[in-house]
Amino acid sequence: MKQHHPESATRAMAAAMYLLGLALSAGSYAQDATSDPAVPWSAPATVSVVEEEKTFENGPTKLSGTLYLARSRKPQSAIVVTHAAAFPLRDLPLYQHLKEMLPALGIAVFIYDRRGSGKSGGDLQTSDYTLLADDAIAAIRMLKSDARIDPRRVGIWGLSQGGWLALLAASRSPEPAFIIAASAPLVSPDVQMMFRSINVMRVNGYPQADIDQMIATRKAVDDYMRGSGDRATAQRLVDAAKIKPWFKLLYMGQTVTDRAVSRWRKEIEFDPLRTMADVKVPALVIYGAADPVVPVAVSVERLRAEYPKLDVVVIAGADHSMQVSVPPQVQMDPERISEQAPQAVEYFAILASWLTRQAIATPLQPQLTSH
Repeated sequence: MKQHHPESATRAMAAAMYLLGLALSAGSYAQDATSDPAVPWSAPATVSVVEEEKTFENGPTKLSGTLYLARSRKPQSAIVVTHAAAFPLRDLPLYQHLKEMLPALGIAVFIYDRRGSGKSGGDLQTSDYTLLADDAIAAIRMLKSDARIDPRRVGIWGLSQGGWLALLAASRSPEPAFIIAASAPLVSPDVQMMFRSINVMRVNGYPQADIDQMIATRKAVDDYMRGSGDRATAQRLVDAAKIKPWFKLLYMGQTVTDRAVSRWRKEIEFDPLRTMADVKVPALVIYGAADPVVPVAVSVERLRAEYPKLDVVVIAGADHSMQVSVPPQVQMDPERISEQAPQAVEYFAILASWLTRQAIATPLQPQLTSH
């Protein structure tokens, strides 16, 4: 893996903030001189962003997404977004900051519906991490064929499971030029889900006896999937747990699937840290210090032990989605998960700074208009 030292972080941060301010400022010079005639005080923006529906294929599966691209005469960098487990669609608030911030920095953003969701074909249940990572690689190839995109500067941004997928894609293919993995647990999925399940029950006030029952249930299912337990025992514990009010918080199925065909068995056999050795491009891994979903301390410890020069940042006060003002009970409510969107100013600053240091962010210069 290519390593990067953060010794120029302060200078790069200042440069990134200057460039971000330049790109986001409004002025009399515009690439798109249109304004809303119904609002007499409106002014033309320095950067005008267009949205385009695009499709691409991975084998027989056709996937659909939206490209957000600033109008420009020069080729731009691009980022493909890979989804968290609970975020399969392109139009969630989580991605708004990417669409609004990055095109002004000369970075196009492509967000596609995960296979089996929205307008994308395929079946998520018959997929695995490898296939989902290959979907992202196929999206990169599609973007590289666009004359408006610089094929040397197309990477991936992913949150949570999407962060795993971003790193996995870079380990499988030379196509990604860089990786940004936010809140990616660098532990196996069963360890991460046990951590999350304990915390979601704690923040919802369930007693230790209920937490112990949940732990025993999850462990029985995982033991069966790993071949060290039996299916009947696991199903009996699931049957006892599924009538509890807390069961709906766990993302567990009510039926223990035959391990020979279980998608969960395939998932828990995946240790994302193993993929890191094959990642040869610049990579930034970002965590929130107050994340109740991912074991951040363990993930960071594992990363720093194996890859001490990797760019790893832990942001004070931020949660799993880089929010800073949302109570844990709301963060972990499955009914409200689609509302999540980053808030931490440090996250935005780190993102802009790192992209600037890697020469991926190249804010578009205004095109002077004649008078």
